[in-house]
Amino acid sequence: MSGQVRLAGVIGWPVTHSLSPRLHGYWLEKYGVEGSYIALPVRREDFSTAVRSLQREGYRGVSVTVPHKEAAFAIAHRVDRAAKAAGAVNQLLFHEDGAIEGLNTDAIGLAASLREAGVSLDGKPAILLGAGGAARAAVLALTMLGASEIRVLNRDRHRAEVLVSNLSSAIDTDLIPMGLEDWHKIAGDSILVVNTTSAGMKGTPSLDLRLEALPKTATICDIVYNPLETDLLKRARAANLKTVDGLGMLMHQAIPAFKAFFGVEPEVTPALRRELEEALADG
Repeated sequence: MSGQVRLAGVIGWPVTHSLSPRLHGYWLEKYGVEGSYIALPVRREDFSTAVRSLQREGYRGVSVTVPHKEAAFAIAHRVDRAAKAAGAVNQLLFHEDGAIEGLNTDAIGLAASLREAGVSLDGKPAILLGAGGAARAAVLALTMLGASEIRVLNRDRHRAEVLVSNLSSAIDTDLIPMGLEDWHKIAGDSILVVNTTSAGMKGTPSLDLRLEALPKTATICDIVYNPLETDLLKRARAANLKTVDGLGMLMHQAIPAFKAFFGVEPEVTPALRRELEEALADG
């Protein structure tokens, strides 16, 4: 590689499971960009030091995954509206003047993935499962899709109330905090359910929700992409409901990162999805 090579990566702990290097590597090859994007395993206590070091070494920036999204928000000198609303950053850009800019592209990625799947809310209600950082980004995505009302369900109702309290002034859509016990009251007219919890990931049980209570036209989205088909999505398919996995969100949220790091705006294509599906199948 010449001295003009552009450097970027994904920082997390653990990070070996991340598909981001495969994703960005595919685009680097496709667009003929002289660059490198690597996985950067960094412990929670070393995050700040690692970021400063990468900045000094000439990196253009880094993608940020768990458990560092809140720390990335704290270290950034300025953040965009989505990051401010979510209280979390999934992309850090290093500027020549030494400033660190924090972005949250998760909301854009989720909204684009749902649109790609043909999902449109158009003034209808949606259910959001979870009340963490990912849920905050999902609130913005559902607002972009025109939700009339977002019903925030969480095991701990108080956490749902905190999320609603923090975001209500930032968006126009009505946010309603609820507990999982309220599912049967609201499922009947909700045309979209988005799961942002870790329930259903490898080794964890799925949320015990009666999917048959939903309209037959409802869509179930799980932002998890490993496994690609979570238990929630399997049950949704068995109930003949439309499903959207987390791979679309991953691909679409990476578009602004790749453009900022490498100067080219990439496209999400069926070939890219096949590449990532193969990576998941290979383990």
